[in-house]
Amino acid sequence: MEINVIKRDGRKVKFDKKKIENAILGAMNDVGIVKKKVAEIIADEIEDDYRTIDSIKAINDKKHTEVDIEEIQDSVENYLMDYRENEVAKAYIKYRYDKEKKRALRKDFENRFHKVKKLIDGNDKESQKENSNKDTRIISTMRDYIAGFTCREMAKEIFPDDIWKAHEEGIIHIHDTDYSPLMPMTNCCLINLEDMLQNGTVISETLIEKPKSFRTACTVTSQIVAQVASSQYGLKR
Repeated sequence: MEINVIKRDGRKVKFDKKKIENAILGAMNDVGIVKKKVAEIIADEIEDDYRTIDSIKAINDKKHTEVDIEEIQDSVENYLMDYRENEVAKAYIKYRYDKEKKRALRKDFENRFHKVKKLIDGNDKESQKENSNKDTRIISTMRDYIAGFTCREMAKEIFPDDIWKAHEEGIIHIHDTDYSPLMPMTNCCLINLEDMLQNGTVISETLIEKPKSFRTACTVTSQIVAQVASSQYGLKR
């Protein structure tokens, strides 16, 4: 009777007790306590456990046993503890933890790669709608967005979970997460031109009085916009 193991990616493979034995021996090698017979016995007992379940299912005319890989690994830990191989069990647990970290790191790398690939291919909808002033087909803009991916990921850690969840679900939209709140800058700034033109303003420590003509007002407006942009992006004029 066949036992199928469900891998983490959803694939189903045939149960192989030799893999269990090798994993236990690997943990034993890590602590310098190699007991091949114990590893064989534990592998045999785990196989017997699932074959017993498989037999019952066959009698009841049900599908053959399908066991999750995590369940098998839990069984290995339990049997090691039952056989009082505590140090080996600790090494095996550490082995599982290290493998999980590597899988998480690999998955994170794959996600980042696909994000960059979508941006380069012009298929990243988020970057296309985030700022209408940026053309994602331009190389310099691509580089800006690629750098912004890191800021956006860190912004996720700054915002409360419920706020970020609402952002991801489209209930709200947090603008310019590739700049703020991580960086002390924003990409867009709403300027109160009416106040600055009616009451005067200060540019580069120079008082600019209320303009008396439309032409002068246009000139002052362009100076204000240029000054705000320079302040945001660190340009000196």
